[in-house]
Amino acid sequence: MDASQQHTRLVVAGLLLGIFMAAIDNTIVATALGSIVSDLGGLDQFVWVTSAYMVTVLAGMPIFGKLSDMYGRKRFFIIGLIIFLAGSALCGIAQNITQLSIFRAIQGVGGGALLPIAFTIVFDIFPPEKRGKMTGLLGAVFGSASVFGPLIGAYLTEYISWHWVFYVNIPIGLLSVILVGKFYHEKAKLERQKIDWAGALTLVAGVVSLMFALELGGKEFSWTSWQSYSLFGSFVLFLILFLVAETKAKDPIISFWMFKSRLFASSQILAFLYGGSFIILTIFIPIFVQAVYGGSATSAGYILMPLMLGSVVGSGLAGAFMTKTSYRSIMFVSIISFIAGMGLLSTMTPDTGRLLLTLFMILSGCGVGFSFSLLPNASIHNLDPRFRGSANATNAFFRSLGMTIGVTIFGAIQTKIFIRELENAGSAGSGFDMGNPQGIFQPEVREQIPPGVLEPVVNAMSDSITAMFLFALIPLGAALITVFFMGKTRLITGKKEEVSAN
Repeated sequence: MDASQQHTRLVVAGLLLGIFMAAIDNTIVATALGSIVSDLGGLDQFVWVTSAYMVTVLAGMPIFGKLSDMYGRKRFFIIGLIIFLAGSALCGIAQNITQLSIFRAIQGVGGGALLPIAFTIVFDIFPPEKRGKMTGLLGAVFGSASVFGPLIGAYLTEYISWHWVFYVNIPIGLLSVILVGKFYHEKAKLERQKIDWAGALTLVAGVVSLMFALELGGKEFSWTSWQSYSLFGSFVLFLILFLVAETKAKDPIISFWMFKSRLFASSQILAFLYGGSFIILTIFIPIFVQAVYGGSATSAGYILMPLMLGSVVGSGLAGAFMTKTSYRSIMFVSIISFIAGMGLLSTMTPDTGRLLLTLFMILSGCGVGFSFSLLPNASIHNLDPRFRGSANATNAFFRSLGMTIGVTIFGAIQTKIFIRELENAGSAGSGFDMGNPQGIFQPEVREQIPPGVLEPVVNAMSDSITAMFLFALIPLGAALITVFFMGKTRLITGKKEEVSAN
């Protein structure tokens, strides 16, 4: 192996570390929230710990993607890492929940740079015939973060302290900085462009308004309150201003001309729909295991392993077949697998065996895994290298936005169905304390609940979760229709890197 190949592998290792660190952050912190609130207080404010991070990540993605096109990938990937690490260190020493929320926002600013720029660097340093394999690897790391996050978070919180869910980022991030900083030598020709300040400011304001409306609505205040109306109204206003600014900007943050490509536009829609559906699996399957089967938090974390393995297989298969057939053909296999797995999950009952659950998860994971490597490739298809950062960031933005909206909408629906099913159970479930619903998640408390009370509660939880899997077929049905609009475009290797056959 020559020095150049060795350097490339080290760069990829650095990118993988950065992606894993950023993707794992929300899930690893979610596991520690109980301990954090117990230590710092602020039970009425803990939602901001998650919201602050998600808002700045979403707002930062398209902006950093554009900046990387203008001033270089390496510079902004490392800047993102440094900001993320600074935020992590500050989170670890936070003295109250307000400080922690502010530091999480700083973390999110850095996190918004890592995922889209990492994928773009891979597209820059690898030829088309190798991009599928490499993005499959990056996609598998992104997907596995949803599985390993809760496990790592639970271990660190239980055996060390919650501070280490933040401190653990520092050695990982520093290694990523060293590998990318030392061994990545950027060759892309940069073209100086004018920064679209109006687009950046209106985009951030719009995303912040939408995220706070989704995160706080139904929790901190009613969906029909003036606060909700104000936030959603603010989002609509800034969205309009953003669209106006982008049509007038010489070098817009999001280049709408890209959406004239049928392949690009359909890839963004699919990223949004897949994100909103995938998040349902990662959240509700562990809840099903704990509340319905009666497993511990640790077993609920391990139960997602088949989902991760399926996503790794799917991501690898997509990368392998990308040069052999069209994007549409591969995504058709993906969506059929995803729909089949989700449909089977919707049939589960408290009597469904663990083996069947495992098989359903593998099928679903395989389906969603295809998108991790294929959609970023489809997004940069036939684009000049100077637009790849923006295109990749747009794809990551839509996937993350779909996940956020998905978990908010489906979470609210699941809660309503659970309460309705309990009410329908009548006197059988009347002994259940709705003021302490987490009792069914705790094995020691669960054992003390009389069977006549526990059974209708478990059935209500089972029905409410499987209903979510059934509802998830709606966005997946929309995704199936969208796949047909991708055209016959495929990735071609050789002298002409990419050929369109629409």
